[in-house]
Amino acid sequence: MPKITVLPHTEICPNGKIIKDAPEGLSICKILLANNIAIEHACELVCACTTCHIIVKEGYDSLNDIDDMEEDMLDKAWGLSHNSRLSCQSILGSVDLVIEIPKYTINHAKE
Repeated sequence: MPKITVLPHTEICPNGKIIKDAPEGLSICKILLANNIAIEHACELVCACTTCHIIVKEGYDSLNDIDDMEEDMLDKAWGLSHNSRLSCQSILGSVDLVIEIPKYTINHAKE
């Protein structure tokens, strides 16, 4: 089982975290939530917002392919990078990941 290294985020995960033995085939968002990392997910994981935006620093190519709907949503994300994904749509494969949760999100419900 792969591990997910979450880089420190001031509010969500100040010390960072390593999730050992992360289950393959689940979305990164579900794995983070199950491990007490309260990443925002305003649309309840249906690819209708960008609040669960992550930047995959290592292991990007091991994730499932990105589809057009996710690409369209990511165009609206704050701090977009060429390794950006929505964690609700990113399915963990068999490779270890290093991810960063961006400092800001665009969450109209929260604002």
